[in-house]
Amino acid sequence: MTLSAPTAPAQVLGTAGDRHDEILTPGALEFVARLVRAFAERRPRVLRERARVAAQLTAGSRFGFSLTGARIRADDSWRVAPPAPGLTGRRVEITGPPDPRTAVEALTSGAQVWMADFEDATSPTWDNIVRGQLTLLDAVERRIDFTTPEGRRYRLGDQTAAIMVRPRGWHLVEEHLYVDGRPAPAALVDFGLYFFHCARRQTDAGYGPYFYLPKLENRDEARLWNDVFVLAQDLLGIPRGTIRATVLIETVTAAVAMDEILYELREHSAGLNAGRWDHLFSLIKTFGHRTDFLLPDRAQITMTAPFMRAFTELLVRTCHRRGAHAIGAMAAQVPAGDTEAQRAALARVRLDKEREAEDGFDGSWVAHPGLVPVCREAFDGVLGTRPHQIERTRDDVDVSAEQLLAVRRISARPTPEGVRTNVSVAVRYFAAWLGGQGAVVLDGLREDASTAEIARVQIWQWLRHRVVDRATVVDLLDDELAALGAEYPWAPVEDVRALFERTALDRHLPAFFTTDAYARHLVHRAEGQS
Repeated sequence: MTLSAPTAPAQVLGTAGDRHDEILTPGALEFVARLVRAFAERRPRVLRERARVAAQLTAGSRFGFSLTGARIRADDSWRVAPPAPGLTGRRVEITGPPDPRTAVEALTSGAQVWMADFEDATSPTWDNIVRGQLTLLDAVERRIDFTTPEGRRYRLGDQTAAIMVRPRGWHLVEEHLYVDGRPAPAALVDFGLYFFHCARRQTDAGYGPYFYLPKLENRDEARLWNDVFVLAQDLLGIPRGTIRATVLIETVTAAVAMDEILYELREHSAGLNAGRWDHLFSLIKTFGHRTDFLLPDRAQITMTAPFMRAFTELLVRTCHRRGAHAIGAMAAQVPAGDTEAQRAALARVRLDKEREAEDGFDGSWVAHPGLVPVCREAFDGVLGTRPHQIERTRDDVDVSAEQLLAVRRISARPTPEGVRTNVSVAVRYFAAWLGGQGAVVLDGLREDASTAEIARVQIWQWLRHRVVDRATVVDLLDDELAALGAEYPWAPVEDVRALFERTALDRHLPAFFTTDAYARHLVHRAEGQS
C-alpha cells in the first residue's frame, strides 16, 4: 500500500528482530510519520491542559460538569453512529496483551470481543510492541498456528471474537521510533501501525478497525482522536466512519464529560467502558492531598460503593441516551481448580456481572477465558435474545458531581494486611514489567499496570496523611524485595526498589509509574544509533 505525495518516514532506532520488517515497512513508517506531523502541535497542548486542570483541582477549584458542555448535554437530538459489524452484541469482552497464546485463547474463548491491550497489559519493550503488531496481523490473516514445547497446540477456529485494539495513552512516547528528531507519540505508533496493516483487511473480512481509547480526560482529547481517525481514513481511502472506538472512562475528569466525549467521537463512537481501578487511581491522584478523600484497602472498595454506583449509573444513562453501548468493569479473577475459595470467587464474579446487567450495561469485561461462561450467563439472564439493552435509557438516574466524589461513607484507615498487599502487588508487578511482562497473575488475580498504579498511589496517600508509618512501609518493602530475590534470583531487585521509592515514597507523586520506568529502563536502541 502506498500513499500519495511521499514524505520522510519515521526513523527506527529500536533493535531489529525476527519478522520486524513485516510491520516496519516503508509505507507503514511513512503513514505513522504523517500522523505524527499532523498532530505534533496538538498533543502537547492537551497534555498541558491536563496539567493545568490537575493543578487547579489540587488548589481547590470546583469539580463539576463544565459550563461549555451544557449545550451538548441538554441537546436530545444527537446520537452516536449505529453499531458497526461485529459490535452489535458485546455481552462478554475479554482483555489481554497481544501475544500469540493470549490471542488464540481470547479469540476462541466464546467472548464477542477481544481487547488487545498495548496500554496496561503490555510492557512496552520495542520487541513487545512490534511483536504485538505481528500477532494482530497474523490474527487478522488467520495464520496463528503453533505448538508449545509442552505439546499444546494453539490455532484459530471458525468462530472468533471481534478485535478491538487499545493503543497506549497520549502521555507516553515511543523512544524507538523518531519523527523529525523527536520520539513519536506512542498512541499514534500503536494506532498507526495496526490501522495501516489491518484496516483494509478487517473491512474486507466484514468487520472494521476497532479501538479502545485509554486515559482520556476531556472532550478536547476525544476530538483529537476523532481528527486522527478522519485523517487516517482519508490517507488510506477508507470511508469516514469505518473506525469505531470505545472510550474507557477511567479518570474523574472524564466522568463529568461523558456526553461531550461521545459527541466529539459520535461518527466513530462505539460507546463507553467503566474503568474500575484506573478510575480509583485517578481519584486518588486528583484529590489524594485532601484528608476527606482517604480511601481504605483496595479490596474494600467495590463497585457498590456509593460514588462508584453514581459513576456507573451515570455512564449507562449517558450511553443509552445517545444510542451507545455501555460496557462494564473488569473481572480479574483467574480460575484455578475446584476449591471452596475458587467457588466463592466465581460466585462473587457472577453477582457482580448480574448487578451490571440489571443496572443496564450491555456487556462487561473478563480477564480469563474461564470467566466467559459466567459473564455470558449473567447477561443472558437479563438480555435474553436481545443483543443489548440500549433502549433502556435509565431516565430515573440523576447524578451530581458531588455524588461522583462521595467517598465519605467508605473512608477508613488501611489495615496492616492492606498495606502489605499494596507493597507486594507493586513490587511484584514492577519486577514483571521491568522484565518485559505486562500482565501477571498475583494471588489469583490478573494484574496489570492499573492495579500497580492504585497500589502505589494508595501507599503514597497513606504516608502523606500519616495513617501509615514510613518505617513500616520500608520494612515491608525490604521483606518483599528479599522474597522476590530469593524466588527469582534474576529479578532486578535494586531497580524495583528505586522505582517504588520514586513513585510511592517520594513527596511528589508522579502521574504514572510507566513514564518513569520506561525512560529509565526499557529504552534500548540499535547499536550505533542515538
